[in-house]
Amino acid sequence: MHLISPLNKVLGLGTSKGGTEHWWAQRLTAIALLPLGLWFVVSLLLLNDFSYLAVVAWVREPVSSLLLILSVLCLVYHSHLGVQVVLEDYVHTNGTRIAALVLSLFAHVFLVVAAVFSILKVAFGAL
Repeated sequence: MHLISPLNKVLGLGTSKGGTEHWWAQRLTAIALLPLGLWFVVSLLLLNDFSYLAVVAWVREPVSSLLLILSVLCLVYHSHLGVQVVLEDYVHTNGTRIAALVLSLFAHVFLVVAAVFSILKVAFGAL
C-alpha cells in the first residue's frame, strides 16, 4: 500500500506539499537568530547605562540600526512560521483556520512595519 499517488511520485510531491520549504525557512531563521540574539544581548550589556539617551545613541549607530532591523525581520518571520504551523495543526474548522491564518499574517506584517518604522525614526534622529 502506497500513500503517495503515482502522479505525486512523478512530480516529486509527497504528502506534505510545501512542508520542506517551510521547514528550511524555520531552521534558517532560527540559525540567523542565534548570532543576532547574541549580538543584541552583548551590545546591550556593553552600554554604560540604560538611560533613554544612551539607548537612542546606540540605535543611531548605523550597524546597530541595521542589525536591529535584521533581527526584527528574522524574529517576526520565524514567529509567523511557527504560529502558522500551530494554527494549521490545531484549528480544525476550515473557516476558522483561514481566518486565524489571515489574522496572524496581518498581525505579523503590522509588527514588522511598526518595528522597522520605529527603528528608522530613531536612527534618523526624529526622537
